[in-house]
Amino acid sequence: MIVKFNQKISPAGKFKNEGYHNDPYLRALITKHEKISTKLYGSSTEGSKAVASEIASIIKIKELEGKKCVLGLAVGSAPSEVYEELIRMHKKEGLSFKNVIVFNVMEYYPISSNALQSFNRSIREQFFQHVDLPQDNINYLDSTIPQEKIYDFCRSYEERIDKLGGIDMQILGIGRTGHIGLNEPGSSINSLTRIVSLDDITRTEAASDFFSKDNSPRKAITMGIKTILNAKRVRLLAWGEGKADVLKKTIEGAVTEEIPASFLQKHENCKVIIDEAASAELTRVKTPWLIDSVEWDERLIKKAVVWLCLKVNKPILKLTDRDYNDNGMGDILAERGSAYQTNIRIFNELQHTITGWPGGKPNADDTNRPERKDPAKKRVIIFSPHPDDDVISMGGTLLRLVDQGHEVHVAYQVSGSIAVSDDDVLRYIDFIDDYTIGKKSENKDLIATHAKIREFLVNKKPDQVDIPEIRHIKSLIRVGEAKAGCRYANVKDANVHFLNLPFYESGSVEKLPMGKADVKIVTDLIKEVKPHQIYAAGDLSDPHGTHRVCLDAIFQSIDVLKKEAWMKDCWVWLYRGAWHEWEIHNIEMAVPISPDELLRKRNAIFKHQSQKDGAMFLGGDDREFWQRAEDRNRGTADTYNNLGLASYEAFEAFVRYEFL
Repeated sequence: MIVKFNQKISPAGKFKNEGYHNDPYLRALITKHEKISTKLYGSSTEGSKAVASEIASIIKIKELEGKKCVLGLAVGSAPSEVYEELIRMHKKEGLSFKNVIVFNVMEYYPISSNALQSFNRSIREQFFQHVDLPQDNINYLDSTIPQEKIYDFCRSYEERIDKLGGIDMQILGIGRTGHIGLNEPGSSINSLTRIVSLDDITRTEAASDFFSKDNSPRKAITMGIKTILNAKRVRLLAWGEGKADVLKKTIEGAVTEEIPASFLQKHENCKVIIDEAASAELTRVKTPWLIDSVEWDERLIKKAVVWLCLKVNKPILKLTDRDYNDNGMGDILAERGSAYQTNIRIFNELQHTITGWPGGKPNADDTNRPERKDPAKKRVIIFSPHPDDDVISMGGTLLRLVDQGHEVHVAYQVSGSIAVSDDDVLRYIDFIDDYTIGKKSENKDLIATHAKIREFLVNKKPDQVDIPEIRHIKSLIRVGEAKAGCRYANVKDANVHFLNLPFYESGSVEKLPMGKADVKIVTDLIKEVKPHQIYAAGDLSDPHGTHRVCLDAIFQSIDVLKKEAWMKDCWVWLYRGAWHEWEIHNIEMAVPISPDELLRKRNAIFKHQSQKDGAMFLGGDDREFWQRAEDRNRGTADTYNNLGLASYEAFEAFVRYEFL
C-alpha cells in the first residue's frame, strides 16, 4: 500500500483527548486561536466534495420551497474540484441547476469575455456549460463596457443581488496578498462591487497567465467586501502550503484592511475549508503542544525540539528541563526522560541525516546512514518536472552522484515551452537565418516558416496561443539548454530523456487532465532503467500546478510497478522545487554542498539561459532561480548549524517516499 508522503511530513500531532470533535468545550480549546470556523481535510478533493454537497443541499431545499438558489462563485484552482463534483452530481445523480442564479465574483478589466485569461470564460468552460443552468440566470461582471459606465453597471449588479434577497452561499478563494475576490489590501469593509487597481504581487502572479507581467491587467471589477459579507453563508477554500502564511493571518490574526480576508471574521456563517498542507501555520497544527496535551511520537518530538531551539536560540544539546517546561513540552520529559536524554536522541537523529554520499557510501557501515551502501554503483533516475528543476533543486546532489560513479539518468517530464519568451524565438530564428539563408540557402520551406513566425509574433495578442511552429521552437530551446546542463554535469547523452508528457502540451497555461498516457510514459522509463534510486519533485503546492501533476504521474507509475521484484531495491527520494524547502524535522537525507560545488551548481543553472534575467514564472519573488536555490540551501545549512550541528556552506534536503 502506498503511504501518502504528506501524511508523513506534515504531522499535526494528535491531541490526547480525541473526543474534542464532539465536545464543544474541548473543540473550543483546540481551536481557541482561530477566529473563523476552520475545517481541515486530508486532500483538496475531500474538502471540495464536502462543499459541493452543501451547495447541492441548498439547491434542493430552495427547489422544494419554490425559491431560487443564489450563488456567488469564484473561479480558479481553489473551487475547480467543487465544480467537477457538482457536474458529476448533475450527470450521475440528477442534480438540477434550473432554479439557480449565479453571480461571478471578479473579472479583469478590460478583457474580452472570450480571452484565455478571462474569469468569465474560465467558469463558463469549467462549470456552466456542463450543467442545465439557464443562460439568463448567469450574471457576469462585464469587463468590456467603457469605464465611464462601470459605476452604473456595478450599482445595477448590487441591485440585482438585493432584489433576489441576497446570496445564499458565497464561494471564495484567497490570494497571497489576502485578497478575496480581487479586494486588495486597503479595501474597505464597506466596499461594494467596483473597479479596483491590482496589487503588484497579484499582477506578478498573473504574469504567467498573460505570458509576461507587461501584459498583466492593472485593473479588475470585483464584488466588494460588504457584498461578500452580506451573503448568508461564505465558504473560503484554500489548498497547498503556498496559502499557509496568509491563512494564519486571516484565521488567527487581527481584522485589518491589510489582509482583506480577515474581514470574514465578522461573518456569522463563514467557514474556511483547507487541506493539511494549507493548515501548516495554524497553531493547532504547527505547535499543538501550546494548546493542550498531545500524543508525543518521535516525529512530533523532533518537530517540537527543533522549534524550541529556534525559539530560545539555543543548540539542541544546551536545552534544559526548564526550556521544555516553559514552552508546553514538559510532557516529553515525563514520558521520555530528562532533557539531556531527549536532546542526545534528537541530535543523533539529525546528525544521521547528513551524508556526502547520496548514493550510499561503499564499504562503510550504513546502519546510521540515510542510504544503503549496496550496490556500490546504483542506477538513478532524477525526474525533473521542467527542464531546469533538476539543477535548481538538487544540482549539487546530481553532480555528486555522477562524480561518485553512479549511472545517472535525468528525465524531463514536460517541455517547459510556455516559459520561453517570444524574444528568444526571434533570436534563434535570426541565428538560423543568418547562418543558412544568409548563405543563399535554397530552403524555401524554412524561409516561409520563419516569415510565418515573424508575422504571427508581430500581431500576437496577449491571450493568443502560439502556433505549433513557435511551440516547437520553444521546446527545442528548452531541450538544448537541458542537454547543456547535463553535459556540464557529465551525464551521458544516452541517459537524458525528454518525456513530453501529453497533459502539458495544451499550448496555454491551462493544462489538460493527467491521463493514462502520461502514466505509461513514466512507467515505461522506470521499467527500462530499473533504478535503485528515484528522485522526484515532492512539492505540496506549486504556483502553476505542473509539479503536482508530474509527481502524481510518478506515484501512479510506482503503484503500477511496486509488485515487481526489482522495485523492492528501489528507494524514492523527494526534493523540493524552487519555492520551498523541507522543514528540518522532516528531512531524512541532507547532502552538504561545498562552496566550489555550489558554484558548479550555479553554472549548471546558468545553462538554462531562457530562464535567466527575468524568467516568465518567477511568481511573487523577484529573485532569480539560482538565487532562490542558493539562499535556500544556505538557509538549511545555517539552521543545522544553529541546532548545534557541523557548519556547512549549504545543504540539499530530501524526504524518502516509502511505497512498500
